[in-house]
Amino acid sequence: MTHRRLVLASTSPFRRELLARLGLPFEAVAPEVDETPAPGESAGRLVVRLAEAKARAVADRFPDALIIGSDQVAALDGAILGKPGGRGRAIEQLSRASGRTVVFCTGLCLLRTADGRAQTACEVFKVHFRRLSAAQIEAYVDREQPFGCAGSFKSEGLGIALFEHLEGADPNALIGLPLIRLVDMLSAAGVEVLADRGEVGGSGV
Repeated sequence: MTHRRLVLASTSPFRRELLARLGLPFEAVAPEVDETPAPGESAGRLVVRLAEAKARAVADRFPDALIIGSDQVAALDGAILGKPGGRGRAIEQLSRASGRTVVFCTGLCLLRTADGRAQTACEVFKVHFRRLSAAQIEAYVDREQPFGCAGSFKSEGLGIALFEHLEGADPNALIGLPLIRLVDMLSAAGVEVLADRGEVGGSGV
């Protein structure tokens, strides 16, 4: 069993909450990464690239650690949906999604800073929206104000009422961190989530 610090390269409260479910000590730090997509870059390639970039952006500060990077985008008909940033844009995004399927791609990276080895993956999750009226969309946006969320909803909150059904291997990926895949990556790096906690070292918050 290795005894390395576990670091989450993210300031997202949702990712911190998800990672905390595994019961491992960790700390969260902010990565400084340009998230601009490259010309012609697909959603899947973008999130994997950014997840690894976030992990490597903080690697120099943690010479013997396991660093988790993650990034997520939503896509409709292959076009990336950004965070709405305001009411009008959120209403526009949800109006486009009504009765259709939005594909969420969540990139994940586990970087071992001791040797620079990175495990990466892209978890795909599909959200099938109900047919929504303008009044329903406006009511949702005004109640939950999902202005900082890709796709303009919070699936862990009232946003669940927007969906007809969900399709994917890990519902945590929709919130922002694919825990099932992360458990596999941690195991490959020598960290067993289900081990006796007395066997697991590390430091963090």
